[in-house]
Amino acid sequence: MLKIENLQKSYGQFQVLRGLNMNVNKGDVYGFLGKNGCGKTTTMNIVSDIIRKDGGTVSFGKENCIIGYLPESPELFKYMNSYEYLDYIAACCNYKADRKKRIDEVISVVGMTEGGKRRIGGYSRGMNQRLGIAAAIFNHPDLLILDEPTSALDPQGRAEVMSIIKQLASSGTTIILCTHILSDVEKTANRIGIVRNGVMAVEGSISEICNTYGAEKKLKIKVFGEPAQAIATLSRVTGGKFLFEKTGQTFEIPMEKDEDEREKAGYILTELAKDNIVPSMFNIESKSLEQIYMETIG
Repeated sequence: MLKIENLQKSYGQFQVLRGLNMNVNKGDVYGFLGKNGCGKTTTMNIVSDIIRKDGGTVSFGKENCIIGYLPESPELFKYMNSYEYLDYIAACCNYKADRKKRIDEVISVVGMTEGGKRRIGGYSRGMNQRLGIAAAIFNHPDLLILDEPTSALDPQGRAEVMSIIKQLASSGTTIILCTHILSDVEKTANRIGIVRNGVMAVEGSISEICNTYGAEKKLKIKVFGEPAQAIATLSRVTGGKFLFEKTGQTFEIPMEKDEDEREKAGYILTELAKDNIVPSMFNIESKSLEQIYMETIG
């Protein structure tokens, strides 16, 4: 659906994009990640033809690709209501089909049937975001770009917007989700890209990335009461290769590369049992997406 190669963009002497490569497949929900200033919004503005690139190529999987774009803080006409605003959007995109029918459809999709006739000036931030999504999907886009769609929303507003995104994804809409909220990405995205210093540092499916970058595993053990005996046992069986979190009475034992975690876990549990130590918690953990993200952006 979208292929970006060697994308470059500077503002004066500051180079934001330094040869960014990116691939979004048809039907993807693509989590586009990176810290502020890394070039995410600049990339989306170039893809949407809002600003010009300095170099590189942006190509789409079909001719006349229709793009729907929700910026981070959409500016809406406060004197209109939702129906009037969407009628204005229909006129802007020269919508040829039944305009009223399409307005009713998108109003329903974003759950604005009840409040749609109120003036936009009285809307909450969540209602503004929902109307912004309605405008972005109005012309049946091939690619939908959502820039921080849940930013600054309360928990209820976030849940409502995420429900709409999931609904759109289930209908086959290709979505680029730019956000800092990694839990939203984990719930909706099938692929992610992490940008660092204007280039794509990591890209792939979440499972691929977690298997590749999160392959380093650890055993996590929690004990009740005095941990001295557990410390002695684990010192003997691991050669002292463990961390102890005193406040939580929790031990972390790193796994060696290619080590069989089940075999090692079974051995450690057996040795603890020999010393009459029964853990209250025992887990095999991999790096989370958040840990991989933090390590990637430095």
